[in-house]
Amino acid sequence: MKVYNVYILRCRDKTYYTGITSDLWERVEQYQSGKYNNSYTSSRRPIELVYYCEFTEPELAIEFEKRIKKWSQAKKEALINGEFEKLPNLAKKRFK
Repeated sequence: MKVYNVYILRCRDKTYYTGITSDLWERVEQYQSGKYNNSYTSSRRPIELVYYCEFTEPELAIEFEKRIKKWSQAKKEALINGEFEKLPNLAKKRFK
């Protein structure tokens, strides 16, 4: 059974990069080594893998990756820190 990983990398500039792969450790090494010269992470190395989860269905992995990419930095940090109870409130729009 093939496994798909959705992952979050923390870049040197404290931004996050979210992606999906079927070979997590190879992908992290590719980013760290600068294999993708024009990628978001290329000029923000070193990177650190701060979160990943596994899926057996690629459609679900793609859906989750797209959802995370739309999240705020605060919501991503709650996920990374395992503070799942904070996720619903961080999804709510703040009105002034």
